Amino acid sequence: MIQQTTSNRLLSLDILRGITIAGMILVNNPGSWGSVYAPLQHAEWNGLTPTDLIFPFFMFIMGISTYISLRKFNFEYSKATVQKIIKRTVVIFLIGLGLAWFGLSFSTFRDLPEDGLGFFERLFQSITNFEHIRILGVMQRLAITYGITSLIAVFVKHKYIPYIIVVTLSAYFLLLLFGNGFKFSENNIISVVDRGILGVNHLYKDAGVVIDPEGLLSTIPATCHVLVGFLCGKILMEVKDNQVRITRLFIIGTILTFMGFLLNYGCPINKKIWSPTFVLATCGLASSFLALLIWIIDIKGYKKWSVFFESFGVNPLFIYVLAGVLSILTGNITFTYHGENISLHGFIYDQILQPYLGDYLSSLVFAMLFVTVTWFVGNILYKRKIYIKI
Repeated sequence: MIQQTTSNRLLSLDILRGITIAGMILVNNPGSWGSVYAPLQHAEWNGLTPTDLIFPFFMFIMGISTYISLRKFNFEYSKATVQKIIKRTVVIFLIGLGLAWFGLSFSTFRDLPEDGLGFFERLFQSITNFEHIRILGVMQRLAITYGITSLIAVFVKHKYIPYIIVVTLSAYFLLLLFGNGFKFSENNIISVVDRGILGVNHLYKDAGVVIDPEGLLSTIPATCHVLVGFLCGKILMEVKDNQVRITRLFIIGTILTFMGFLLNYGCPINKKIWSPTFVLATCGLASSFLALLIWIIDIKGYKKWSVFFESFGVNPLFIYVLAGVLSILTGNITFTYHGENISLHGFIYDQILQPYLGDYLSSLVFAMLFVTVTWFVGNILYKRKIYIKI
């Protein structure tokens, strides 16, 4: 997330970051939500799919990047450093909130009745529909977890961070255990707290049940996720030898993954509540995957295959936001086709792809086209060495 500028920069970090951003765009933009291949869907409740790995992998890398960024200031407190952290946290949060507002404005305008309302009145009601805006989301979670992790890194001795992670995840497990947290129900402590603080209209609804996957309570273990990445960043930067790096990452990855799947029997792996075992398992898999990429790219030098992902990896948040804006526009820009109103998204999927490729394949191809379009923009920036840091 924060660009690395040290001389011993690992290309594999950018590639893993790029893979996760491309993966996010792919799974967020199918041609039809009713026709998505199983590996590209999230687990309905407990469990883990390939798609469930994408967001936590990015947060793990964000933790590493945070270590690399703050290392330049020796992790020492200064007013300027804290102001920079807070400013960046606020900016990322507001961008996420703005993206939610942008999408809500379009959908509200589309759903308002045309009869009896003029264009400007519909427009005004749409852009001021703040009572239904979703407050939290992916960007907002990234902002909060980045901010907390960075402040901990500045104010707390790093030797205490493992204890913070263990105590926090243990306390969160007890909260879930005694708060009906493992049940898909609005009696779930996650839903109760989020509804009590934010209100039903500002939360994501899953199959009619108000359990926001980026809610307030579940942001607590998500912060531990970034802290684990931060500690792995420390391991990466303390040694220069890539062989030592991958050995340490593989050991950490194996231990965390084993713990996550072993403890799964008493604490189910669940992304939507960001359970402690979800943190352990996905951090472990991310650590092992990064070690594998270091071996492939930085040691063996097999880099040609990774060029595509590098364009995503150097401007990750900008490309993610761009994809979000394009998704909103293609889904809401409509025109008349054969006497019917149809969105640009619907035209490409229903009229061009689906008749020839069928439901599922055309849905996947649409998502791949979306990835390609955003890559094209990212590649232009990459070739011109333009790095947009949020």
